[in-house]
Amino acid sequence: MAEVHGARGRIEIFEDFLGGEDIVAETAATRAFGGSGLRVLGQGIAETDSGITVGETDANNGVGILTTTNEADHSCGVATPQSFVVGKMGTIIAECRVQFVDLDTKEFYFGLTDENEDAENLQGSTIHAETITVTLSAANLCGFLLSSELTDDEDWHMVYNGGTTTGETDSRELDANDDAVAAEWQILRLEVAPNGTARWYIDGVLQQTKTGAVSTTAELAVIAMVEAKTAAIEYAWVDYVDISANRDWTV
Repeated sequence: MAEVHGARGRIEIFEDFLGGEDIVAETAATRAFGGSGLRVLGQGIAETDSGITVGETDANNGVGILTTTNEADHSCGVATPQSFVVGKMGTIIAECRVQFVDLDTKEFYFGLTDENEDAENLQGSTIHAETITVTLSAANLCGFLLSSELTDDEDWHMVYNGGTTTGETDSRELDANDDAVAAEWQILRLEVAPNGTARWYIDGVLQQTKTGAVSTTAELAVIAMVEAKTAAIEYAWVDYVDISANRDWTV
């Protein structure tokens, strides 16, 4: 039978954090968030001090505050299912607007990954960085990393793994030379073409283009996650998450 294409050829996911709220006192291991199709996940979100609240002060536009517990390597994020295949659905675009109260004792990752289990932990499953070394735990990933444990601890790093180009593990080769600044918004945008070429933008400026950065056949999720690196509660303020991809009409 020939493929039948409908009118909804582009998948659009947009979460503006204006309505839904994931009360921190919730104890479920994973739960839906709002009506965008994202879900809340992370190591420690089953505890009553982790989740996502909606900001009420200095939070124009709607702001989701991702909140971890006060335990090292506990995390909180929003994610899609593993429902994106670059070769069939590109160009895939993932964008978010984010800021942090401070840049200490935390890691933050935004982008594609093949790891999005309910108790997702960045260091154990997707990515971790220390001094000048990036550990690419996930077989497939492509996105932005901020890590307080790197020597260049306030800079965004543009990471990738799983494509025809070997994933780089020296953070100095991944440095965007664009520092995050506490309490200031930045827009992170990732574009991945059907051939696996990825482009990283920060505040509208193209920072890196990498051919073969990501697998064209792996099933990937989009994730935005903050992780505590010490016994302190960590936060990420997210204004919005915007994801789009072509529909795969072959399934």
